[in-house]
Order: sequence, then C-alpha cells, then structure tokens
Amino acid sequence: MATRHFLHVWLWSIVMAVWASVAHAAPPRAVNCIAPAQPGGGFDLTCRLLSDALAGHDIAVNRRFMPGGVGAVAFNAMINQTPADPATVVAFSEGSIYNLSLGHYGDRGLDDVQWLAALAVDHGAVVVRADAPWRGLPDLLAAVKAEPQRMALGGGGVIGGQDWMRAATMARLAGIDPDRMRFVAFEGGGGCMEALVAGFVAACLNDAGDSQTSIDEGRPLRILAVHSAERLPGALAAIPTAREQGIPLDWPVLRGVYTGPQVPQADVLAWQRLLDDVLRSPAYHDLLASRHLEPMPLTGPRLRERLSRMSQDARTRAVQLGLP
Repeated sequence: MATRHFLHVWLWSIVMAVWASVAHAAPPRAVNCIAPAQPGGGFDLTCRLLSDALAGHDIAVNRRFMPGGVGAVAFNAMINQTPADPATVVAFSEGSIYNLSLGHYGDRGLDDVQWLAALAVDHGAVVVRADAPWRGLPDLLAAVKAEPQRMALGGGGVIGGQDWMRAATMARLAGIDPDRMRFVAFEGGGGCMEALVAGFVAACLNDAGDSQTSIDEGRPLRILAVHSAERLPGALAAIPTAREQGIPLDWPVLRGVYTGPQVPQADVLAWQRLLDDVLRSPAYHDLLASRHLEPMPLTGPRLRERLSRMSQDARTRAVQLGLP
C-alpha cells in the first residue's frame, strides 16, 4: 500500500513539474528572425512585421539574412546549427512550402521543423517599372505572347517553384505556351525588384504587400494586377485583380515563422500563446494594414493542417503543369 502511495506521489510530482515548466516558459527577450533571401521582398517583410509586432511586448527582433537555395540554406541551418534555440525563428511563405514539397530542399519535409504561426496573408501580384508602357495585364501578356523569349518575367524561387507556377498558369490562361516563356529565377522578391528597376526583366511575379511597401519607400514600380478574388483594401484598392483583366487566377500567399526541431515544447507553446494574443489584437490589425497585408491568425494544429493542404496543392499544380 505504501509503495502504491509512493508511486502515485512520484507520478503526480512529475506531472506537476512538467505543467510548471510549460506554464512558466516565456519567449526570449531578444530574437533572431532569419529572412532566407536578400533584403527587400516578402521574407524581409515578414521579419519586419514580427519586429514591429513584438516591440510592444519588449521583445527585440534582430533581422538576419541567409540567402541560398531559395530557403534551403536557412532551413538546413535551423536543423543542423540551431535546432534547440527558441530565440531563433525563420520566415516562411507559401513558396517555402512549395519548394519543400516538391523536393527543392532535398529530402527534407514538413515535420523537420516546428511551425510557430502564420502572421498574415498576402496575394500574388504582377509588378512592372513605373515607366513601363503597359497600362494593364492584357497589354503585358500581349507583349509576352508576341515575343516570349525577349520579354523576360522574373520571380523568387526556382524554375518549377511557386512564382514560376504562377507565371506558367497565367501564360496558359492567356494562350501562351509556358515552354516558350522566358522566366528568370531570383533568390527572392527583393532580387527580382532590383533587376526590374535596372531593366533586366519586364515584370516580376512578386506579392502585393512587399511590392506596395517598396513603392511606399520610393521605388519606381507599378502593380498591374493582384491575384485575389476581390480588390484589396487601402492603397491597393485602385489596382484591378487579374480576374477583372481576363485572367481568373487567385493566389493567396501565407507568411509566417518556424523554429528548430528540438526547441522544447514549453518554449513552442509559450511562443504560440504570445503570437495568438498578438495576432488577434486591434493594434496588430492596424500594423497589417500599414504593410498592405491581411490577417490570417493560425498557430498549432490549425496551422499544420493548412500547411499540409498547401503541400498537396503544390504537388497537384506541379502535375497539372507537367513537372516531374
């Protein structure tokens, strides 16, 4: 009887100790947010968004840049170099999940890291220089159809990645053979915008939020179309959707952060509790509006389920476009 009582007390003490560790864990006061690309573009925007959101919680966010392999270098660094560090997070987007799901990160998969939260949703956009001659998406696509090898389209990722898929799908809808399309792949949206300003590509398949943010900061760019079901609010309200211009293609882009595979569960839960509170606050919604983004508060199992569906969508679209 005494043995059973001792065992009961011992087990209960373990449960309470685990509960206490979870209950009292808190996010670190200084965080490294890795943007797996060059400055500018969507990954940088995600880290800046996280920095602004956590400033009110006295958490300092240091932005770091780790281009390479369109996110593969940062993904592997998180697994091999900082797998248990709760103070390091990496920005991801829909394109990251596409690359991961289509084997562009080698044999890595969704279960190799811990996904913390979706911070916002963006939408694909077609961006040209401010002085470009095309007044709308039909004008641009007509020029591409007439000279597909001269009219270079650019985007972040790789041939066969998300931005290429968007360009190829748009080309098909416009009666253009995707195999004749000239697509230039960049490490991220920031690199494409630099090439666009310099005149090396005719248009970038970037996203609305980071593109309009760059325009706000003075870059000589113009958005021809957004890939959303309806017009976006705020400064983007005057920009017609691709649907309105005869190309029925919607392309929402999730933006979020993940952390290492060995970060203790107590720290992961503490991160998720904090981000749940932040993402639902009125101040955060104002912050999203200033970055031309929309809310998409997802953490925990709901986020993991969304990423699984996204992964399946990537493989389905790859098959439709004839990719291996």
